[in-house]
Amino acid sequence: MALRNLAPNSSYWYTGEVCLKFPPKIVSPGLPALLLDKRRKSDFIDYSAPRLQLQTILFYVLTQATHMLLKNLGLPLFVSQILVSPRLPSIANKLFFASNARALSIFFLMQAGLILRIPNVGNYRYLFNNSDDSILVLGAVGGLGYLFFLFLSGVKMDVSLTFKSGKKAVYIGFLTVLVPLLACLITNKVFHPEDYFFNTNKFFLAVSYAGTSFPVIHNLLSELKILNSELGRLGLSAALVGDMVTLVLTIFSLWMKEHGEIGTKRVLQDVGWAILFLAVVVFVLRPGIKWMVKHIPKTSQKKDICFYLVILAFMLSPPITKQFHLHAKFGPFILGLVIPDGPPLGSALVEKLDPIISGFFLPIFATTCGIRVDPSSFKKISTFLINQSIGAVVTVVVKFGVSLALAMFCKMPMRDSLALAFVMKSKGIVEIGYYSSMSDNMVISKPHYAFLIYMSTLIAIIVPILVKWLYDPSRKYLCFQKRTIMNSKPNQELRVLGCVHVPGNVNSIINLLNVCCLTRESSLALDVLHLVKLSGRATPLFIAHEKQELMTSDDSYSENVVIAFKQFERHNAEVVSLNVFTAVSPPNLMYEDICNLAIEHSTCFILLPFHRRWYIDGSIESEDQTIRSLNCDILKMAPCSVGILVEGRRKVSFSTFRDPPSSQSYSSYNIAVIFMGGGKDDREALALAKRISQDESISLTVIHLKAKNSIGTILDENDRALDDEMLSAIKGSMRYLEEQVSDGPETLDFLRSIVEDYQLFIVGRRYKYEDPQTSGLEHWCEFEEIGIIGDVLSSSYFIGNYSVLIVQQQHQRNS
Repeated sequence: MALRNLAPNSSYWYTGEVCLKFPPKIVSPGLPALLLDKRRKSDFIDYSAPRLQLQTILFYVLTQATHMLLKNLGLPLFVSQILVSPRLPSIANKLFFASNARALSIFFLMQAGLILRIPNVGNYRYLFNNSDDSILVLGAVGGLGYLFFLFLSGVKMDVSLTFKSGKKAVYIGFLTVLVPLLACLITNKVFHPEDYFFNTNKFFLAVSYAGTSFPVIHNLLSELKILNSELGRLGLSAALVGDMVTLVLTIFSLWMKEHGEIGTKRVLQDVGWAILFLAVVVFVLRPGIKWMVKHIPKTSQKKDICFYLVILAFMLSPPITKQFHLHAKFGPFILGLVIPDGPPLGSALVEKLDPIISGFFLPIFATTCGIRVDPSSFKKISTFLINQSIGAVVTVVVKFGVSLALAMFCKMPMRDSLALAFVMKSKGIVEIGYYSSMSDNMVISKPHYAFLIYMSTLIAIIVPILVKWLYDPSRKYLCFQKRTIMNSKPNQELRVLGCVHVPGNVNSIINLLNVCCLTRESSLALDVLHLVKLSGRATPLFIAHEKQELMTSDDSYSENVVIAFKQFERHNAEVVSLNVFTAVSPPNLMYEDICNLAIEHSTCFILLPFHRRWYIDGSIESEDQTIRSLNCDILKMAPCSVGILVEGRRKVSFSTFRDPPSSQSYSSYNIAVIFMGGGKDDREALALAKRISQDESISLTVIHLKAKNSIGTILDENDRALDDEMLSAIKGSMRYLEEQVSDGPETLDFLRSIVEDYQLFIVGRRYKYEDPQTSGLEHWCEFEEIGIIGDVLSSSYFIGNYSVLIVQQQHQRNS
């Protein structure tokens, strides 16, 4: 079959031939056929299925091995894929074949699991060969993965946030696309004065150089773990605006390009079809999907039917979009934008599709793009390529300069401004796909394509390293003010931040706060933060329920949480001031939301729920390791004191948010403070006890565990003086007991004898603090974040209906 096309940047036609085999050879006959049919001379590599499997195994092994060396630098996986892929053909040919000799290659195929013998390699076909169809199937699979990636990127994006991003993000998003675009056009005009300023082909290329990609910036911020930081939120908002501007300019540049090929009248018709398409999407398709989502039964197989309907719509979107005279690749992306982000439909799509798309299909696409890079093509460099390369570099430099200038104009610190500038000029898989599409459509030549791929890869290597070095969000947590309960005045308002994950956390926090002496002389400023896992969307949310400024849907994430704590506030009128917030973010970055809120509101005490909950018989009700990881991060980063609340054993029941207990039920509430002395955490626990002791309805006991015969760690004189001062201040206001113990087992026996006498134990964490009173117990400590005593009281060996509050005083970390 002969093909004719116009060569890039020239005025002559060239002719090429493509040979196709019919019927296509897809699945090999297998081991028995290869062994029994001695006349068979064909190589099993001729069959597309085994070849695809071998190609996949090879590039996964090589790219993962390379990524293991580069990931410590913060480089994304696709950098390893691009770096390795140009060498894959030669590596494969040397690895699997030997010329002029017979060779035996053994492979475990992913699907059939067959061990295949290569009968004859005298006339072998290379595993990777651009001259035949050896990479066509691989490219088709990768192309399908790229379409799915565009679809999921649209699902995760919330276009409505474009209008709520704030002036700073809007200015950065617009100007970091428009100004570099203008700079690129001016550069082209300098090199080609005879061309029109808005030359169609050059404008199309300039848009590709100056554009901003929201998925690329989102992936970069996620891998650097700064998605929830101040810089991350600003970068995401600006990228969302910039991506929308880039999308409009891309469609406009395609129309301009077609204007010179098919005429103005046809272009105007295409514009009309595009407007009609957008009207159908906005006024018909999106309301229809919203109606379908609203009526999805939560426990029904109809949820799967909706999922399959969306997948069917995805498969039909490219040809339908093409019928409306738009590029076929816009179809999946626009369909993704139409689907409401978040639960139930958006989350289901992302959870089911994202692992296989990101883990399998997209790496194949990146590898095929890299395989097509031909370094030898640089031997024939045209003047057009040199001019375009200079224009691309100028665009990147101007984009960096504009981002830096705007950030400094917004009075951001210099290091943060530089980090934001690098983030805004980052390149990734979206740009790689864009350049690949231009190469397929003969818009750019092979050396031009190779240059753009190398430039994008170089930027992707440099940006993560520099951003990681420039921006450390934990610096702002270095609070040199003492924000502790111990340093708060007794009659001063106590500022507490309570964190909620699941319904059971609400009543537990309210139970604890009800015993914290809620009086007018000792009031409570309570911030409640409901932490919700980010699912089905790319942009984290932070919702202030008093203002509801950032609410983006009709469904409230925290309606029941707000109701319960509002009722608690009403029961303690003029004593409790309440603010409720919701943070929707990735679990590994939730500590950012907690610490940021604590800094902003000058919090003295962060109250965290423990990750494990028990029934009354000691069996585990629920356990969440992500909550445990979050608690450990907070203990390291918190700008104030922290408490971890281990809930008491409870009967099997279905608790709700709506009926918090009244403070009148605490007339016989017994609290014990376990004090061993010599540590800041113990003194912080005593400070909390001192505040609680002002309530006469609470029975509070301080139990001082002392080492027998003064054997043990010698206390620092300053610590000893502070301990004596605090103990002397409380001995007259609450019950005080001293208990002599010699080692850990004796402490264990004593604690087991008193657990039924109290409803709440308050202990210091005392992490990595050696005590003779706990010697022998450290090896049995299961959860180091709650300390040895906290772990003992929380273990299954202690059966009782009591809670444990583990206290850690603010850490003064060094910068």
